[in-house]
Amino acid sequence: MITNQTERLNFASTKNIPDYPDFLDVQVKSFKDFFQLETKSDERGDEGLYNTFMENFPITDTRNNFVLEFLDYFVDPPRYTIQECIERGLTYSVPLKARLKLYCTDPEHEDFETIVQDVYLGTIPYMTPSGTFVINGAERVVVSQLHRSPGVFFGQSFHANGTKLYSARVIPFKGSWIEFSTDINSVMYAYIDRKKKLPVTTLFRAIGFERDKDILEIFDLAEEIKVSKTGLKKYIGRKLAARVLNTWHEDFVDEDTGEVVSIERNEIILDRDTIIDKDNVEEIIDSNVKSILLHKEDNNLVDYSIIHNTLQKDPTNSEKEAVEHIYRQLRNAEPPDEETARGIIDKLFFSDQRYNLGEVGRYRINKKLGLDTPMEKQVLTKEDIITIVKYLIELINSKAEIDDIDHLSNRRVRTVGEQLSQQFGVGLARMARTIRERMNVRDNEVFTPIDLINAKTLSSVINSFFGTNQLSQFMDQTNPLAEITHKRRLSALGPGGLSRERAGFEVRDVHYTHYGRLCPIETPEGPNIGLISSLGVYAKVNGMGFIETPYRKVSNGVVDLESTPIYLSAEEEEGMLIAQANIKMEASGKITAENVIARQEGDFPVIDPSQVHYTDVAPNQIASISASLIPFLEHDDANRALMGSNMMRQAVPLIRPEAPIVGTGLERQVASDSRVLINAEGNGVVEYVDANIITIKYDRSEEERMVSFETDEKTYNLIKFRKTNQGTSINLKPIVRKGDRVIPGQVLSEGYATQNGELALGRNLKVAFMPWKGYNFEDAIVISEKVVRDDIFTSIHIDDYSLEVRDTKLGNEELTNDIPNVSEEATKDLDENGMIRIGAEVKPGDILIGKITPKGESDPTPEEKLLRAIFGDKAGDVKDASLKASPSLHGVVLDKKLFARAVKDKRKRTQDKDALGALEMEFEVKFVELKDKLIEKLFNIVNGKTSQGVMNDLGEEVLPKGKKYTQKMLYAVEDFAHLSKGQWVADDATNKMVNDLIHNYKIKLNDLQGALRREKFTITVGDELPSGILKLAKVYIAKKRKLKVGDKMAGRHGNKGIVARIVRHEDMPFLEDGTPVDIVLNPLGVPSRMNIGQIYETVLGWAGMNLGRKFATPIFDGASLEEINALTDEAGVPRFGHTHLYDGGTGERFHQAATVGVIYMLKLGHMVDDKMHARSIGPYSLITQQPLGGKAQFGGQRFGEMEVWALEAYGASSTLREILTVKSDDVIGRAKTYEAIVKGETMPEPGLPESFNVLMHELKGLGLDIRLEE
Repeated sequence: MITNQTERLNFASTKNIPDYPDFLDVQVKSFKDFFQLETKSDERGDEGLYNTFMENFPITDTRNNFVLEFLDYFVDPPRYTIQECIERGLTYSVPLKARLKLYCTDPEHEDFETIVQDVYLGTIPYMTPSGTFVINGAERVVVSQLHRSPGVFFGQSFHANGTKLYSARVIPFKGSWIEFSTDINSVMYAYIDRKKKLPVTTLFRAIGFERDKDILEIFDLAEEIKVSKTGLKKYIGRKLAARVLNTWHEDFVDEDTGEVVSIERNEIILDRDTIIDKDNVEEIIDSNVKSILLHKEDNNLVDYSIIHNTLQKDPTNSEKEAVEHIYRQLRNAEPPDEETARGIIDKLFFSDQRYNLGEVGRYRINKKLGLDTPMEKQVLTKEDIITIVKYLIELINSKAEIDDIDHLSNRRVRTVGEQLSQQFGVGLARMARTIRERMNVRDNEVFTPIDLINAKTLSSVINSFFGTNQLSQFMDQTNPLAEITHKRRLSALGPGGLSRERAGFEVRDVHYTHYGRLCPIETPEGPNIGLISSLGVYAKVNGMGFIETPYRKVSNGVVDLESTPIYLSAEEEEGMLIAQANIKMEASGKITAENVIARQEGDFPVIDPSQVHYTDVAPNQIASISASLIPFLEHDDANRALMGSNMMRQAVPLIRPEAPIVGTGLERQVASDSRVLINAEGNGVVEYVDANIITIKYDRSEEERMVSFETDEKTYNLIKFRKTNQGTSINLKPIVRKGDRVIPGQVLSEGYATQNGELALGRNLKVAFMPWKGYNFEDAIVISEKVVRDDIFTSIHIDDYSLEVRDTKLGNEELTNDIPNVSEEATKDLDENGMIRIGAEVKPGDILIGKITPKGESDPTPEEKLLRAIFGDKAGDVKDASLKASPSLHGVVLDKKLFARAVKDKRKRTQDKDALGALEMEFEVKFVELKDKLIEKLFNIVNGKTSQGVMNDLGEEVLPKGKKYTQKMLYAVEDFAHLSKGQWVADDATNKMVNDLIHNYKIKLNDLQGALRREKFTITVGDELPSGILKLAKVYIAKKRKLKVGDKMAGRHGNKGIVARIVRHEDMPFLEDGTPVDIVLNPLGVPSRMNIGQIYETVLGWAGMNLGRKFATPIFDGASLEEINALTDEAGVPRFGHTHLYDGGTGERFHQAATVGVIYMLKLGHMVDDKMHARSIGPYSLITQQPLGGKAQFGGQRFGEMEVWALEAYGASSTLREILTVKSDDVIGRAKTYEAIVKGETMPEPGLPESFNVLMHELKGLGLDIRLEE
């Protein structure tokens, strides 16, 4: 027996559907690329953490005497496992270390030796295999952000008078924004950082196009005329394109320095646009200018009139004036000297220290403007600025298009890795600043890299990112689908993104480039609609952060079905004609349809097959995972499909989950990619199985055995009743038996909303669509008692309660079962540590953890202390600080844990010393055994071969070249972990084996060293707890929740409702053969909501149940009506589920037939037990003295303004008075009322509400003397 998986009958007509990419790739791959731990340090790519280090190092002091250089980074294994971190409330992280080199370049310090050191930089949260981070004991997800891509964007807006204004904005990766825009007078301005504006021509002068001539030449707008008397007469009547300036130099003595300074002076003889006449000719000749510039006489002139207008507005005439003008605009001050003024533009846009377009920005600019600037050039160039202005002028003249900001080529994804890189950049930049300061201070003394670095700097930035950033979110862990969807979510919110308030309709709307990239269906209802979306099933994020989706190439009407699909980004797809996946074609891929409906940008032309460029790879390519799990989605209205995909994420895992009869074929992939289940890693045999562990013996080749240090057997621990973030439970059960053969990837366990390796969020129920005595009015649901009795919708929920033991000023708190003034009955279930026993039933008010805390009376005298110590009279000086069960908590204690720091007294220290000694001995033996095993394996591989010269990491030869290998020679090698990956022997196959062996040895050695460190830590420190906390006690309580009236249920089509009545099984409507239905839904919930998919599912589900078959009906390619009818006929059930039912109460047949079938229902996380709440007396707000609100605060019901009107309308004055006084904030009145009720006396007169007193005090605060007159 290899597998117990029954294959689903698939209705898909599309063949050759490619495999889905790994659904968690977007998280896992991004983090892997960021850390690059698997890559050798010299082969690391220029990205992620390595790139961030390279950007910030080397660091020098201000005099360039000392240089701190970065060589490499590495991490140690984590101290705790993921589960230990969750239990202890710690962060799952790795210590990051960097190898730094410090040397001196100053000849005066020749005694300063170069130092290479490994420096600890802090602990960095590390991603778990399932794509999450554990931060302070809680699993969190870093959501990818969809933001505006760096590059250049052209847009338009309208002035109040209706004039169109155009703008071009250059958005860099880091640095100042620059925007070019026109105004109503057709002048072009440049805005730097959205602040100060200056004419574009001023900017041109500042970047080296100094004279009008240079600027006009850029746009080819003027012709230069040599000045001569006869020559100029020809040009009378033409316009001047540039001013005629008379320039001379004046010398004057600088009063401060006494130097003679030459200064340039300009006099304007004729202004621009002057028409040349006889008088002007004379002036030009008298001014001694060599040449003048005239407007060209061609059509181009009108287009470029904006440049002439701008020149007219330009207050500057030379580069010097321009840079000074820009300096004044940006700094609001005079420039100290010309050098500083020139530096400002360079620093802002042309220096890679301050400005960086990033690879993406450079790529986008080149693509948009048709440039071929090399990708390494990631600052602006003069050519960029000129081309942008030229494009903007084309735009003004309607010769170019504005950009669509919602097009996915203009938006990119910032994945986890990139967000972390940015945070590291901030942290390392801060660190570099402190390093520089320390270098400057320590001028003459000898110092090392460790002295310069403060590890807190980096960790604090990273920790605040994980703890407080809007995109680092508490993981939604209700069920595997919720987890996987959360990790694939894309948010337009967050730092550097949009804000809910400012986001308009366009940003939120579906765009044609979303096809296959972002799901058009799955997005939240409410204020975030359209801002938070989900990745399509086949979508991938490419290296630049753009989302790509796969297509099959089509040439001459033949689809290429053999090759792997081609991934295209939104930009590459532009202009292509793309056909759907389910067009009719032959097995060879030739399209047989005469005409094909294709997609081209936002249009749907009908074309000849020979014109098609690509086809989709699958019909469900357009949707996300959640939407792809809704069968017959094509028959549902989009709004209801949205609700359906959102509610599947809220389905609570049931005790006995059941995969849907009608699925879509995606259920297996979701379950396996969620990383919840245990999958076999290769071919093998099950050796042992019980409820907690599965052991498998894998088949391995001799070679695999040779290079491995592990045995053939591998044991997997099954997760039992683990609490999730949302309080649901993960409990896995084995589904293989001893002796079974397993194949790679085979599922070995089920549970946590999976069955047989498929996602199973709910249960299949026999349903009737009909009214039932009015109990299913308005989406209410009537359900059979059998469903409750058989635990069909029973789920287990786990809460954890923790209590910290701190040391207080008055002494330490203590966990104990000896609590003052508490009956023995109340403490009967507590152990000596005050913790409740496992298996105890808990009701509200029970003590879960007993704790006493010192009471601050007067300090006892030494005699008193002695007597107390002898007679143990504790009651006097301690008070009860126990943790009690909250109201509405009913459950069973599932587990308890106690974490404590190691207490250090003399005896304990001696014991620890012995224990540490024994531990070191034990591990020393293990290390020696491991090395012996390595040498034995190594000798078996290289025996009789000749060494090729093996080096260590420092480049020293360890095994000399040309010698034959002997065991003695191998034993002489001290450290195998630091040998460089080199040529051991001449042939490659043996070399690979040796290198694999040493790689595996390093892993094993690392594990052993990590275990030794952990055990040492346990002995010396005990459990790691936050400061000031001595012990941490945790109690886990499980609640078994059956389905109840008030619980929310839903199908997969947005058909949600509340259980209104649980009816005896025999009273439910029944079929002709006497079978009662399980659930009755209101038929009126279907037509107006237009989610007919549920009816298709109901009918096909009934056929499936009778035939004992399961179906896969992929979205947009599902079962047709004919196929469903064929199956219902085969199963012997009426077509369309059209059935006459009988009344369970009277046995009479109902007049009308109803739709009957099998529907898949989910129980959602909104359960009545979590919401129902009542209060008699409880806490009050401090100032208003009114009861608090909400179940968590044990609050009261709000009686609001409208409710007051209702009582006023009925004239119920006494009731109203009571509600507004003694039941709310009349402090004295309510105390008297309580007394009267207890003593059975008449009710007192209500007094003044406290809120009136508050108003009085506020008015007094305003200085008004207010008195109450009787």
